[in-house]
Amino acid sequence: MVKVEIFDPAMCCSTGVCGPGIDPELSRVANAVYSLEKRGFDISRYNLANDPGAFADHEVINRILHDEGPDALPVTLVDGKQAAVGKYPSNEEFAQWFEVPAEELNEKRKVRLTLDINKK
Repeated sequence: MVKVEIFDPAMCCSTGVCGPGIDPELSRVANAVYSLEKRGFDISRYNLANDPGAFADHEVINRILHDEGPDALPVTLVDGKQAAVGKYPSNEEFAQWFEVPAEELNEKRKVRLTLDINKK
């Protein structure tokens, strides 16, 4: 089975929906990763702000950060090998790596909200 790891720059969240504006690229990647995880594929995302150990412990990521600095992020590894630097993979790339139709990677996370308007 293919293993994909995405190493994000330091940011407050991976969804792209925080802050003053929505980043459609982060939202697209978050949806694709969510869809693949839900299907049981081996895909992980690491945020430099929240998971510095993942960056420090990985030889390839260490080399890229040492040579190019944090502006090289995001970095995507496929089976431990560099697949993308400075950009997120397209849905077509995800689809190719995991052998799924690209259209299936647009699944949105569903958030259920319950409001009790009678509660004081």
